[in-house]
Amino acid sequence: MKNLLKKWNQISLVKQIIVGLILGIILALTIPETAKPIVIFGSLFVGALKAVAPVLVLFLVMSAIAQHKSGQQTNMKSIIALYLLGTFLAGLIAVIASFIFPVTLKLGAGAEDVTAPGGVAEVLKTLLLNVVDNPVKAIFNANYIGILAWAVVLGLALKNSPDTTKTMITNFSDAISKVVTWVIKLAPLGIMGLVFDSISTNGLETLKSYRDLLFVLLGCMLFVAVVINPLIVFAATRKNPFPLVFKCLKESGITAFFTRSSAANIPVNMKLCEKLGLDKDTYSVSIPLGATINMAGAAVTISVLTLAAVHTLGIQVDIPTAIILSVLSAVCACGASGVAGGSLLLIPLAASLFGISSDVAMQVVGVGFVVGVLQDSCETALNSSTDVLFTATAEYRKRRKEGKKIGVNNVA
Repeated sequence: MKNLLKKWNQISLVKQIIVGLILGIILALTIPETAKPIVIFGSLFVGALKAVAPVLVLFLVMSAIAQHKSGQQTNMKSIIALYLLGTFLAGLIAVIASFIFPVTLKLGAGAEDVTAPGGVAEVLKTLLLNVVDNPVKAIFNANYIGILAWAVVLGLALKNSPDTTKTMITNFSDAISKVVTWVIKLAPLGIMGLVFDSISTNGLETLKSYRDLLFVLLGCMLFVAVVINPLIVFAATRKNPFPLVFKCLKESGITAFFTRSSAANIPVNMKLCEKLGLDKDTYSVSIPLGATINMAGAAVTISVLTLAAVHTLGIQVDIPTAIILSVLSAVCACGASGVAGGSLLLIPLAASLFGISSDVAMQVVGVGFVVGVLQDSCETALNSSTDVLFTATAEYRKRRKEGKKIGVNNVA
């Protein structure tokens, strides 16, 4: 048994996850009733990640800012610009694809038990209130915008503190990161339980009825991942973008796909940034920030489902309105983490742009919950992997301008 565990630990995490995925599918299709207890593995895995992620974000950002010395360049402006550009282009691609491949829905399943925000002003108000939330309450409710705000404020306040205090905060940050790596090692078991639960509960037939919608949703996300993002990277670095793009998708996107939480995937992204040889002062802030505002997948979801409702109702859309929808979906996507329910509950806000009633829009949200088995997983994979991609892109662009050699060996 000891030798077996040793050989298992020598296998890469990605391969271990694939094994867990295959086992989950086989058990769900062959002995769903007998294997039902393994669902607890998925619940424990996600629960453990969600429990530690808020504390991790607080200490990582607080430590990074407290340790930052005056005169150090963090390149955050470039990273934020890339985050916003990527999110807007994702929304725009989703709008274009929805016109090329119009999708209609069979509405009827309601979502009356959830409440959507009433307008952009309400979304912004929620975001601002989350910024000033009580820090203990923010950690308890996993309000990452509030956690990020408090981490920045406390980090700035601690910049002039004694080195011993800064060392203690760094030690806490390292310890929590270590705990998360222990949890991540249980990913194969957790993913086996998650996949088993999804297939045994919803079945494959449920997804077939929404095949066209999934085709547009997942097609847009794939196009953004392998076409739009590489173009952005190439424009910034003037280097072949695909080694970096595929490395981010492999080492960050796969785990994010199964955990379905950008925040829970932060430790994976931090480790990948370290492997790529990036500046810790930068990525220790940009990665938690990206988990909050870098939401290309959410922009795709909002645009596609909104226009699906538009096509279903036979509403004519002109080009200026479509462009406004792209901007609105990007703004909403950046605020998705500050609204309970994420991107799906922001669909009624975008739908209101076309005069679609809240009742109809909430039925579209209901459809979103059905396809969420795949949609949410792919959305999170795109969002989280892009956090590392754009952080690396900004640094490589800076190195190119300074005439320094990019660490190609780290990317390959």
